[in-house]
Order: sequence, then C-alpha cells, then structure tokens
Amino acid sequence: MLSRFSAFGVSAVADTRDEAARINDRGLYGPESQAWQLNREATLLLGAGPRALLMQIAHPLVAAGVSAHSNFREDPWQRLRATLRSYLTIIYGTTTDARAEIARLNRLHRSISGPGYRARDPELSLWVHATLIDATLVAHDRWIARLGHARRAGFYAETLPIARAFGVPATLLPRDIAAFDAYLERMIAPDGPVHVGPIARELAASILRPPLGPLHPILAGIPGELYGWIFWPAIELLPGPIRAGYGLAWGPRQRAISAWLTAGFRAWRPLLPVAFRTMPWALEADARIASGAGADSR
Repeated sequence: MLSRFSAFGVSAVADTRDEAARINDRGLYGPESQAWQLNREATLLLGAGPRALLMQIAHPLVAAGVSAHSNFREDPWQRLRATLRSYLTIIYGTTTDARAEIARLNRLHRSISGPGYRARDPELSLWVHATLIDATLVAHDRWIARLGHARRAGFYAETLPIARAFGVPATLLPRDIAAFDAYLERMIAPDGPVHVGPIARELAASILRPPLGPLHPILAGIPGELYGWIFWPAIELLPGPIRAGYGLAWGPRQRAISAWLTAGFRAWRPLLPVAFRTMPWALEADARIASGAGADSR
C-alpha cells in the first residue's frame, strides 16, 4: 500500500510539473490568440514596422527621447531588430521569457528622461503601445485581408494586460476597440498632441532611406534614392495628416508604384512556403507547442 501511495505521489508531482511547463510554453497569449495569428507574417514587417516607427516619433516627446537616447540615425536597423525581438518575444515567447522581457524594458526605460518627457510616462507608453497595435491591424487589412470586428476587438482585448504590465493604468486604457479607434483619432487630430515636428522629420529619413552600411560595408555607398521606393507601400499606410506632416511626396507615381508592390506581395504570398513567410519566433513557438502536445500523447 505504501509503495502504491508513493508511486501515486511521484506521478502527481510529475503531472503538476508537466502542466506548469505546458502553461509556461503557451506564453502570455497562446496559440489560439489573435496576436499569434496576426503577427506571423514576416513580410508584414515591411509595412507595419515603418508605420509603427513613424507614428511613434510623430509624437514630439517620443521623437525627443529617441533622438537623445539612441543611435537611431547611425543604425536604425539595430533599433528595428531590438524592437522586433522584444515585441515578438512578448507575443511568442514562453511566459517566463515574455515577463522577463517586459521587466527588462521597464528597467531600461526608467533611466530615459529629458526636458518634458519620461519614457515611463503612462501616456507616452500608451501611445507607443497603440502604434504597434494599429500598425498590425492596418497592414493586415491592406496587405492580406480585411479583419472583421470580432477579430479586431479580440486582438485589442488581448493587448490590455500587456499595456498594464508596461505601466499604463486601466483608467487610461481605451476600454475596447471602439474606444481605441476614437483614441487614435483624438491623438492625431489637428488639436491633438501628435504632430510631426523637425526632429521626427529628421529621424524619418533614417527609417525610409536607412543607411545600408550597417548591413554590409559594401552597401555603404548606395544612395537612399535608389532603394527608398521599397518603403512607399508603408508610407501609403500612414494617415494622410501624418504623411503630410513628414512632407512626403504622394503623387500619382508614388501611388502607382505602391499599388504595384502591394499587388505583387498579395499575389506571391499564397505561393510562398509557409515556413518562408512566417516569423522565426512564431515557428519556434509552434514547435514548442507541438513538442508539448507530442509528449502528452506518449
């Protein structure tokens, strides 16, 4: 009887540990979440990434912080890589990894401040958080398929705990997707706090014509005019007032080339292998979940 009880106790402890591991593997969102589904597409980075960055620095206080506390002008690729790694670790990482990344960013941002701004200011944190959500939704609508209200609402609801983890109080957060859309409209309205200033316009050149030297020294001498058109579809995704604020030309030539590139992406996307067009973080998370499911079946 004692040996059977002991064996049962060991088995129960093992089952408890396995369940804890499975919960941890699912991360903060989980494979059924809209976040896992909407952030998988690697090529969306070409639209969502620049849009999010341009929207962020359109807020003068965010632009001031980026300008003073990063090497954005010299190596915008480094900031893009760091932002992408953090964002997708929080979405696709284990719960342990995601929480560690949130804690790391919170520690980093505590030291960033300047005249009139603090990186940990809840209103600035909300704006940065909102631009990431907005960029994902807008790019998916334009480049893949228009999302229905339920999916948009579900995706937004999933992000609320993350915003609170970054110090945005519940009283400041838009309560649902309709309130979120209204918040964005207020922020970029003529009398809102978001308006493109000289610092943002200077930084925008590094986003839309990034120096290629950091990628490889042999590319360092290529002028931005030869490859800047690749980012025109991202410029198209910007709200009109923001695009105008940056002084970006948007005539028939830009619209035609943007439409051509977007149509090409939409035509080629279904023909590409899923593994090729899926973010590595998502593939790793899929494998992690599949491995756990395989262990359950043994």
